[in-house]
Amino acid sequence: MITRLLRQPLAWVAAAVLVFVAVAGLYWFQPWKLVTDHEANETLAVTPAPQSSAVLPEASMSVPPAGPTVVRQGKFISHEHDTDGVTRVILNPDGSHVLELVGLDTSNGPDLRVWLSDQPVRTGVDGWRVFDDGTWVELGRLKGNKGDQTYPIPAGTDLDDLESVTIWCKRFSVSFGAASLTPTT
Repeated sequence: MITRLLRQPLAWVAAAVLVFVAVAGLYWFQPWKLVTDHEANETLAVTPAPQSSAVLPEASMSVPPAGPTVVRQGKFISHEHDTDGVTRVILNPDGSHVLELVGLDTSNGPDLRVWLSDQPVRTGVDGWRVFDDGTWVELGRLKGNKGDQTYPIPAGTDLDDLESVTIWCKRFSVSFGAASLTPTT
């Protein structure tokens, strides 16, 4: 029976289609990433200790910080995948900004990106797909689904217009997790 089936041209076409669909499905979904992790361990900014309350606000405004300063921060919430960790925006003494992901722990996935967005963070399924609705700035591919990592924020980015960060799966247009960026001052 099988040898007779293999002599049919239609059987070869069907087999070729099945192989193509299987290969395309593996490429598109990359299921092995659900069971593999990639850890990033980059050096984070060292932030100075908070100033004492005895310092007058006028004096502290006129003196630029001696080192990197946290200007915004937030804690990740889970969306499509369990996500945990902290994010913070660092102001460097030269005026540049860097986004840090501290202790990130999420699932690995295909085509994950780090985005700053003007969309508010929403809990539950309602928050999964909102981040590409408005303005967003892509900072790059996610370097690892676990660990500490840094992303330079492009010069001229208006952080007052961008209130959240998301781990965005570009292939499926869904947020793995997101955090609101709350000013620290």
